[in-house]
Amino acid sequence: MNQYQRLLLITDPSMRQSPALQRAVALVEACGGSLHMAAISGPFATLWLLDKSTEAQVRDDFLMQQQARLKAETDRLSAKGIAVTSEVVWTTTPVEEVLKHMTLTQADLVIKDSQHEPLLKRAFITPLDWQLLRECPVPLHLVSAAEHPLPRKIVAAVDLSQPETRVSGMNQRILAAASDLALQCKAELHLLHAYEQSPAYLAYAAAPVGWTPEFLEELTSLMHATFNQFAEQHGVPQQRRHVVQGSPTRVISDFATREQMDVVVMGTLDRKGLEKVLGSTTEQTLYQIPSSILTIRPD
Repeated sequence: MNQYQRLLLITDPSMRQSPALQRAVALVEACGGSLHMAAISGPFATLWLLDKSTEAQVRDDFLMQQQARLKAETDRLSAKGIAVTSEVVWTTTPVEEVLKHMTLTQADLVIKDSQHEPLLKRAFITPLDWQLLRECPVPLHLVSAAEHPLPRKIVAAVDLSQPETRVSGMNQRILAAASDLALQCKAELHLLHAYEQSPAYLAYAAAPVGWTPEFLEELTSLMHATFNQFAEQHGVPQQRRHVVQGSPTRVISDFATREQMDVVVMGTLDRKGLEKVLGSTTEQTLYQIPSSILTIRPD
């Protein structure tokens, strides 16, 4: 049975046929599931400069335009035999509204167009995409492009160098989610592990050891053996296994671009302090790869 049966699409109010909408429709058609579309917006930063009557007019115009747009889209999809519903919401708390809709619709996948916010804006305001990466308890699919509405190539990006991902079973969950999506789409599934020497050293070295060429070679050999054992256990063919040394963000970005991956499946971990301000690997990768991402949170 396919995993993703009940899809919640957070629509882009400015786009009629957005990549996320194309992906959502393709997935629903592939699995015979249901789709709920929600247009969620609220007061923008300068709206406080307007008087109350003008603010109310902006809200009413948004609701009227989006309701008409979603009705037309719902009618079009219903005529194709797709089980689809829609709703328009004006709110000051978009994250809470998304999570509420997710619960009400019992969604097992949330889909949204990714928004590439400028660096300066991200320094002062946490983007909605980042907030959802941190808060959304079900798989979150942020779509940047849909050249192939139904994905053809999917890569699971695992991290075998960090103890917390091994203990939590996160890598297994990432690969399982990628496998389910690949099965649903009849797509090609790849497995990628990007590692740096320092995290690997912290994970495997029992005591401080000199960074000799012999030690680095042994460490690299151990990393490859661990990766191949993991891939073997989960039935990933040899030709679709990729282990690369380097910065995870750069390696994942380069690999997804070079191999023309439609979706990169990654995990998210709870971050604190400076890591939370700067963003996790998943959050940073969102702005650097042409592929869409599917994120999995810990249990």
